[in-house]
Amino acid sequence: MLGSLPVRVLDDRHRDEVLAILDSDPVGNVFVSSRVHQAGLDPGRLGAQMWGFWREGRLESLCYSGANLIPINAGPEAVRAFGDRARTQGRRCSSIVGPLPAVREMWDLLEPFWGPPRAIREVQPVMATSEPSAFPTDPYVRRVRMDDFDILYPACVAMFTEEVGVSPNAGDGGVLYRARVAELIRAGRSFARIEGGRVLFKAEIGAVTPYACQVQGVWVHPESRGRGLSEFGMASVVEESLRSVAPTVSLYVNDFNTRARAAYHRVGFVEVDTFTSVLF
Repeated sequence: MLGSLPVRVLDDRHRDEVLAILDSDPVGNVFVSSRVHQAGLDPGRLGAQMWGFWREGRLESLCYSGANLIPINAGPEAVRAFGDRARTQGRRCSSIVGPLPAVREMWDLLEPFWGPPRAIREVQPVMATSEPSAFPTDPYVRRVRMDDFDILYPACVAMFTEEVGVSPNAGDGGVLYRARVAELIRAGRSFARIEGGRVLFKAEIGAVTPYACQVQGVWVHPESRGRGLSEFGMASVVEESLRSVAPTVSLYVNDFNTRARAAYHRVGFVEVDTFTSVLF
């Protein structure tokens, strides 16, 4: 540690300790764990800082500080320490995301300095499954190819805008978002049902570790909703993900999206945790 400070920025010397904490909850920590498994802890490669909180000489808690601020395995003392560091450096993130108790406590500390937020998603059930769905799969759902990009991209923009409330094309004209969509396609982690030159269903696997993956960006064309395409499509995504990606498939969803939650339950997902998101 640096003197007696309980929080410091970690580097690759701490990789094994960090992964031990992250992989103790492979579903809840899948996003951050995927980044560390892929890039290590050097801030330049990770695209973020990883803060560590020590208690009695042992690394106990983490906080991913990048585009998202994500407390991990953080009790009240660690949350206060991470919140103090975040307040001191100023807001650099677009959201605070993570387990409900820790995010709620952190936001209570930061709101007087960072508020008001654009939105707070107070209850976001985390759902997971490790078994193929009993629900029928959709034989027309497949991995997206790069030559499908111009068809897929408008569906991705529509999903993002519906979910977040702003277009991913705002600001930089969509440069970063287009690159991310292309990255997932090239990695074989983008799935869709495409008919007549338009997307009827789509989903991506946004994060992958040896233990779990996380589905994101689930979307059904408005004219095709109510026909069960989300269930059939997700059953296909789950089956292929378990076969070729990771042994557990997870996602999180807003509690007010009752239709989506019901669909995921029918596919076989069960609720395992609750997240909260504060969006700026």
